[in-house]
Formats: sequence, C-alpha cells, structure tokens
Amino acid sequence: MPTTRAAPSSARRAELLELAYAHVLEHGLAGMSLRPLGEAIGSSAGVLLFCFDSKEGLVRALLARARDDELLLLAECAAADEDLAEVTARSWAWLVAPEHAGLLRLWVEAYGQSLVDPDGPWGGFARQTVDDWLELLANAQPPRRRRTRAGRTERSLVLAVLRGALLDLLATGARDRATDAVDALVDSLPG
Repeated sequence: MPTTRAAPSSARRAELLELAYAHVLEHGLAGMSLRPLGEAIGSSAGVLLFCFDSKEGLVRALLARARDDELLLLAECAAADEDLAEVTARSWAWLVAPEHAGLLRLWVEAYGQSLVDPDGPWGGFARQTVDDWLELLANAQPPRRRRTRAGRTERSLVLAVLRGALLDLLATGARDRATDAVDALVDSLPG
C-alpha cells in the first residue's frame, strides 16, 4: 500500500468537504471526477488533491461525513431512552423524511460499493453501519433480553425490515406500503 501524506486540517478543507458532501448528496458518488466536482463547488481538482491527498481520500472523507449524520440519528434515538418498538418507529420516521433522501441514496451506494470493492475507499462501510444499527437496537432492549439469542434475532429482524423497507421506498417511492410493513413490525414488538 502506498504511503500518503496526512491531509491538511483546515477551515478550507472543512468548507470543501461540506460543499462536496452537498454535491454528492444530490448527484451521488458514481462516476465522480475531481475536475467537474471542483468546478461545481467553486474549487479545482488540484485544491481537492491538496486537501484530501487523492480521490480515494476525498471519498473516505465523504463517507465519514455521511456516517456522522447517521451517528447523529442513532445518538438522538439512544438519548430518547425508548424501547425497541419506539426506537424502530422513530428511526423509520427519520428514514422516510424527504430531506434525508440524498443521504440515504448515498448510504445505499456506499453500502453496495463496500460489498463489491472491500479494498477500496468504501471498505468496511457496510459492516460498520450494520454494527452501528445493531448496537442502537440492542441498547433499546431490556438488558436481560439483549443478551439472549431471541434478543439478537429480534434486533436482526428489525434491522432487516428497516433496511429492506428503505430500499423498497427508494426504488419505488411506495412510502405508504413500506411504512405499513414497518408499522406491522413495530406492532409485533414487545413494548
């Protein structure tokens, strides 16, 4: 693996990251090229390379930025001190909010890339997000239940339904149908 210099930490780097993040939320990462991205955000490929060391470095920074948004949601859910049914319902309400559509499309893109290119800049993204969500769901279960096989199965089912309903929603726009499926799951969970 080639050695890379540490990317500078600066206000300009932070500003470029936010501008690039807004751009990829709207346009995705597929086919992203530094020159057009630089032009779109009022910079240049050279400045992006200086700040992020490489295109892969920029992709890693963008995925870390997206994860920050995901972790913010998880922290809000955890702070609410709710049970598994309530956390599931709260999570779904956040996931279906129209203002999060760009982030969720980016999440799906990065998740898929993480599976097909585990050595690329996406490496570990899918696993990390699964672990993050399972931890949130485990913490919403009573301590005694969370340590059981049934508890592990229960939170795995919740995550699978949330993820599947989200993919379905993004693919079809069928919000009511996807929400009905999640609601049915919520109703089946111990409260």
